[in-house]
Order: sequence, then structure tokens, then C-alpha cells
Amino acid sequence: MAQPTVAPPTHEERRLPMTYEEFLTCVDEDAHAEWVNGEAIIFMPPKRIHQRIVRFLSRLVSEYIDLFDLGELFVAPFEMRILEGKVSREPDLLFVAREHAARLTEERLDGPADLVIEILSDSSLNRDRAEKFYEYQEAGVAEYWLFDPRPSQERADFWRLNARGKYDPIVADAEGRYHSAVLPGFWLRPDWLWQDPLPKPLTILEMIAPRAARGTTPATAANATKAEEGGHR
Repeated sequence: MAQPTVAPPTHEERRLPMTYEEFLTCVDEDAHAEWVNGEAIIFMPPKRIHQRIVRFLSRLVSEYIDLFDLGELFVAPFEMRILEGKVSREPDLLFVAREHAARLTEERLDGPADLVIEILSDSSLNRDRAEKFYEYQEAGVAEYWLFDPRPSQERADFWRLNARGKYDPIVADAEGRYHSAVLPGFWLRPDWLWQDPLPKPLTILEMIAPRAARGTTPATAANATKAEEGGHR
């Protein structure tokens, strides 16, 4: 697989040397910040396009998760402590499966999420495509989705851990849909994210899981959705 590209560093965020203990006490809990190798990284406020896509994905994915009682979705800032003593990240969106709920505390996620979603910007190109790619892979994040909504870029990448603990790219089906393993039956078309205005999340949900979205019980809907999803492949 092609290795993630590395861009020249930018200077839009603040980097402050400190211990992890200092990070917990000195950085405001509402700030979007991460701690990596002895530095606190304080991010600039996100742009409008970033926030629009985060809002769309958070509504769509959380509704799907709730329909099938799959787990819990969190939106930044929420700490994911991985690679003990080295890295603490705050992904744009992270999903924790119900069977891994013990990893959650009131303050943070101690360990890897089952799914991490990041929305790339000019200032995060190197961080999201290279640094976090390898960190999430090493930590055991089962799926990593990365969206680049920048004008003239509009790219989506999906990776899934293989049995050797390495990321393999998830390939789109013939209709341009990417299917998730950690969210059984869920699929996504990246071109939805490049629309202006963005589609309504509930309209998209009816396309992904029509029976469930119309009020079928979760158990029956899960089986129906898997059958529908299998028939579309």
C-alpha cells in the first residue's frame, strides 16, 4: 500500500513543552488540545467547512449507532489516551463499541477507539496523514477514516487493521461506497461530504438502513440491513 505523504510543518498551532500531568492540570478542558511526546499542542479554531462535515458525520453516525445499540460516539474535544506515556489525542470523532465500554472513564478513553474519524485541514496534513496514521495503527484503532474537504482536493481515505496489526486500505464498491466492519451494515459515499449544502443526515440514514430508519426493532433491522448491504455488494 502507498505510504502516507508528509507535508512541510506549519505554524498555526501552539506547542508548549510540558509533562502529561501538567497537560491535565494546565490546559483548559474545553480546549481542543493534544499531548504528544512531552508537548501540548493547542489547535487553532476549525474552519466552517470542517465544522459542517463534523456535524453531518456526527449526526449520521450517532443515529446509526443508536438504531443498532452499537456503542457510543464522541466529538472533540474528548481525550483518547494511547501509547502510554507518549501520546494523547483528541480525534474529531471517535466511536467506542459496546464491548469496549470499559475503556471509557468520565474524563477520557483509556486505550484505542474502534473507529477514528479525522477531517483534514492545511495545518493538519502532516499530522493526520502521517503521525496519526502510524499512532492509530500501533495503538490498535480498528478503522481510521480521513476526509480532505479542501477545495480541489476532496479526497477520502479509509483504512482497516489486518490480522498483522497493519492498516489496509478499504476499497470502494462498484457504486463508490465504503463499507465499515466496526459499524456492521454501515456504508458511506464520500461525495455526500462535498455537496453544498450537505444532505440531511436522516435522509442518508434511510438510504443506508431503510427498515431501521422507519422504526423496525433493532434486532430485526440489523438482520434486514445486513441482507440489504450484502445484496448491494
